[in-house]
Amino acid sequence: MGLPMNLDPRSHGLWEASAPPAPTTSALTSTLHADAVVVGAGYTGLSAALYLAQRGARVVVLEAQEVGFGGSGRNVGLVNAGMWVMPSALPGELGETRGTRLLNQLGNAPSLVFELIERHGMDCEPQRSGTLHCAPDAAGLRDLHERARQWQALGAPVRVLSQAETAQKTGTEAYLGALLDLRAGTVQPLAYARGLAHAAIAAGAQLHTRTAVTSVQDEGQHWRLDTAGGAAVHAPWVIVATNAYSSADGPWGALQAELVRLPYFNMATTPLPPAVLKHILPERQGAWDTRQVLSSFRLDRQGRLVLGSVGALRGLGHRIHRDWGRRALVRLFPQLRGVSFEHEWYGQIGMTANALPRFHPLARNTVAFCGYNGRGIAPGTVLGRELARLVLGEITAADLSLPATDTAPARLKAAREVFYEIGAQFSHLVGAR
Repeated sequence: MGLPMNLDPRSHGLWEASAPPAPTTSALTSTLHADAVVVGAGYTGLSAALYLAQRGARVVVLEAQEVGFGGSGRNVGLVNAGMWVMPSALPGELGETRGTRLLNQLGNAPSLVFELIERHGMDCEPQRSGTLHCAPDAAGLRDLHERARQWQALGAPVRVLSQAETAQKTGTEAYLGALLDLRAGTVQPLAYARGLAHAAIAAGAQLHTRTAVTSVQDEGQHWRLDTAGGAAVHAPWVIVATNAYSSADGPWGALQAELVRLPYFNMATTPLPPAVLKHILPERQGAWDTRQVLSSFRLDRQGRLVLGSVGALRGLGHRIHRDWGRRALVRLFPQLRGVSFEHEWYGQIGMTANALPRFHPLARNTVAFCGYNGRGIAPGTVLGRELARLVLGEITAADLSLPATDTAPARLKAAREVFYEIGAQFSHLVGAR
């Protein structure tokens, strides 16, 4: 195993340690001409590149770091349907036509993820046994019943489990109930990103890592994207897929300015004994709870329990969150007392004011989706495909599920980011005791 992706073992942790190798790539060293250039090799960008290449388009992907460097390589790995907000909020926020369209797209998005994994033989630990949204208190349980009612009205295969059923499926008695969503599942998130990259390259896409875009020039019939190494790409279309990891001082710094970044960390135990695994998540669902400072837990292929929550593993927060993790692990699963964590990592989630993604025409023939609010795997995959369809002329902007909007700086962005980080530290300092 080589050095960590950015010389920090807390950036990608278990996922980098256990993912199959990324495709062999190199920095861009010569000028290229393409039909479309995709900036960012995460789920959105790679899904777009795969779709474009499969339809014969010349597509170049430029990634400033490595495949899956941002949120795509650091998240929990829950392949969820829908967004955090209630289903009924989407038509109210976006209008009946677009709201219904987005509900349908995101409700079916996990199916697209698992279909791509099967079609391209991606080795990314797919588990399609559903997810469990768990209620630790009465307020959370009421929320789950309402969420279930709204999804069931739309025909979704979801139901609220009893306290006993929840304990059987999770292995803990910490919850009053849980919402089981059979559309959903889990993957090894970095392995899925690398799988998309392999598939896109096999379809004909060119992928260049360690290639930061430094400037963009409109040359009339096409755009010229200049890179840090001095090479350039010319293309009539540009897809910007950098989301919360957009460079603040890069050509599309406005994307980062409009997202409030919420830190989220994960810690993975050593592999658990088979006898223990018979009782903890025996059906391998991924789980998270309804708390404001939420926590999540799931298993990987080797039987490691991955426990996560809001917070950044840096400075004082590193010790606070690590200590909370040890306490929370035993509180959920007393039989794991003495089990150690062997990996820890964290990243940033891009949050929007209404908890929904945004579609931005950034300039002529330059488009972006951003702000997945912690739901990047399935929405990123399906919305990346939609950007590709837009570029190919298969659809127009009017056919998208989100309206075209201008970027706008988030209010009190810096203060809110500090509040989230410090607030999570305080919550975990006193929590699970």
